[in-house]
This record gives sequence, structure tokens and C-alpha cells, in this order.
Amino acid sequence: MSEEIRNEQANRILESPGNTGPIMTPQQAQARSKLSEQYVKPVVAELIGTFGFVFIGAGSIITNTLTNGMVGLVGIAFALGLGLAIMITIFAATSGGHINPAVTVAFLVTRRIAPLLGLLYIVAQLVGATLAGLLLRAIYPQAVWQAARLGTTYLGPGVSFGLGVLIEAILTFFLLLAVFGTAVDKRAPKIGGFGIGLTLFVAILMGGPLTGASLNPARTFGPALAGGFWQNDLVYCIGPIIGAVIAALIYEYVILRPWRVGQAMA
Repeated sequence: MSEEIRNEQANRILESPGNTGPIMTPQQAQARSKLSEQYVKPVVAELIGTFGFVFIGAGSIITNTLTNGMVGLVGIAFALGLGLAIMITIFAATSGGHINPAVTVAFLVTRRIAPLLGLLYIVAQLVGATLAGLLLRAIYPQAVWQAARLGTTYLGPGVSFGLGVLIEAILTFFLLLAVFGTAVDKRAPKIGGFGIGLTLFVAILMGGPLTGASLNPARTFGPALAGGFWQNDLVYCIGPIIGAVIAALIYEYVILRPWRVGQAMA
């Protein structure tokens, strides 16, 4: 068989292999695999992870209303904290397990995630949280989810806008210290997302009655959008992001950077 005939047959296979469409060249297959690994898989992981977290956490609040308070503050804190820990542990290897726009913003500020991927993470988190809110709305009786405000967060009696921002910022500050101290820092013990989940657990015990202890813009946004409940929503955007950025900058440039220099010198 001549070289020309072989090349012609190869071109036919590439261009029209039956009804299956064009066969990808090795370069095309590699590019598609790279795109999937860098963008598709992590973004899907963030969407599913945030969906699961909000579904469990907001759902526990609605169930508390359904059962006339049988779940209680400790039960809600446990559901949210453990739910976050599980989702982070499941998706840490795929996306880093952010499950929180404030975490993603902190990673953007410290240049630990590419800008485009960070933006896609935030969109996926908001979409996942909204889908969770819509599903919760479909599951529970209308009177119940309306009484529970679909599990979204809101300011408690006597808590002003400014005080709400301060509380959310402080609590998110500690949450991000847990993120960097247990997940980012290479010296940290490998405990999955449970150090972060426990931080959310104790934060809710303290801040739950005051602001709902959201510490996560998506956690508030999803149920609020799905249920049509809007009250001081900027508190849950401004506060968590301020706290997250401050904590990330301190850990990155005060705690981690000297260690990195020392390691390089060694």
C-alpha cells in the first residue's frame, strides 16, 4: 500500500468514522482532558458540594420548625458543621472543597486560584445553593418553610446592620484561619474538612442567635433567592468576605511566607 493511500485512509477515519463524529487527535484529546481536569470537574464539585451543604444545613433549620424546636441550636450547628466537613472531605481532592464564595475570594486575593476558575467557583456555589433552596421548598409544606424562612439567615432582635457585619467578619475570620491552618498549610495534620466543620459548629453556637452565623454568602443567598426572603443580605456578603480576606492575608504573609523562606534557605 502506497504512502498516499495510507494517508487518505487515515484522513477519512479522522473526518468521518461512521456516525460517531470525528475522532480526536491525541493533541485534541489531551486538550479536552486538561480542560476537564482544570475547569469542568472542579466546578461541578463545587456546585454539588455547596448544594449538599446548604441542603443539609438549611434543611435542618426547616426541620427544626417542623418539629417545634426538637432539633435545637446544637442540632442545627451540628448539621451545618458536619455537613460542611463531609462535603469538604469528599471534594477536597477535586476542587479544594471551597463550598463558600468567601473562601474562594480569599484564595483569589492570595493568588492560590486562577481568576477565571475562581469566578466559575463562585457562580457554581451560588447555583448549587439556589438549587438546594428550590428543592427544600418542594419537599417541605409551604407553611413550614415560610415560617423557617427556608433556612436562610437573618439578623436577630437588636442586631444592627453594622453589628451584623462585624459578627460575620469575626466568625469568618476564624473559619478562614481553620481553612489555611488545616487544609492549606502543608505542615497541618491531614484531618480532612473536620477542623473547618468544627469551627463552623462553634461559630453557630455563638453567633447563630445573633446573625444566623452564615459565614458564607452562598449559604444565605441560595435559600433567600429560592424563598424570596431578603433582609440585610449585604451583611452576609460584606462581613464574610472582609473576615476571610483579612484572615487569608495574615496567614499567607505573616505565618506561611517566613516558613517558606526558611524552607528555601534550608
